[in-house]
Amino acid sequence: MTDSPLLRVSLLVIALTSGLRSFAAPAAAPSVTAQIQLVLQTQTDAWNRGDIDAFMQTYAQVDDLRFASGSNVTYGWQPTLARYKQHYPDRAAMGLLTFSELTVTELSPNTALLFGHWRLTRAHDTPHGLFTLLVRRTPAGWKIFADHTSAASP
Repeated sequence: MTDSPLLRVSLLVIALTSGLRSFAAPAAAPSVTAQIQLVLQTQTDAWNRGDIDAFMQTYAQVDDLRFASGSNVTYGWQPTLARYKQHYPDRAAMGLLTFSELTVTELSPNTALLFGHWRLTRAHDTPHGLFTLLVRRTPAGWKIFADHTSAASP
C-alpha cells in the first residue's frame, strides 16, 4: 500500500502544509504612530536617567535642526545640545519627564507632526507645557527635525 498514488499525494499534502506553518508571515511592523511614540519613550527614559546625550540622539544631527522655546530659536544639533546642558546642568534641574495627550498626524509616509503635553516633576516645582515636533523617517529611524516647546505660566 505504500506505493499507492493516493497515499503518496496525501503524504505530500501533509508535508507541504506542515512546512508552510514555519513560513508564516512575519509580525506586522509597528504603526507609524507607535514608532514615533517610541521616540518619545526613548527621550523619557534617557531624560529620567539624567542622560541628555542619549536624549539628544532622538534629534536629527543636522545644522538646520530648529528648536524654538519662549522667544528663542536655536539652530543646529550641537547648539541645541549645548542649550539643554546649560538649562539642565544636573539631575535636580532635570527632574522627571512625562509626556501625555500625544497626537501624531502623518503628513506623508516619511514625515509626521507630533503634538503633546510635557511635564517635569522636580523637588520644588512642576513646570509643564505643550510641544509640537516635526519628525521624519531617516535611515536611522524617526528623528526630530523641528521642536517648538512652550511652558505654561506658573
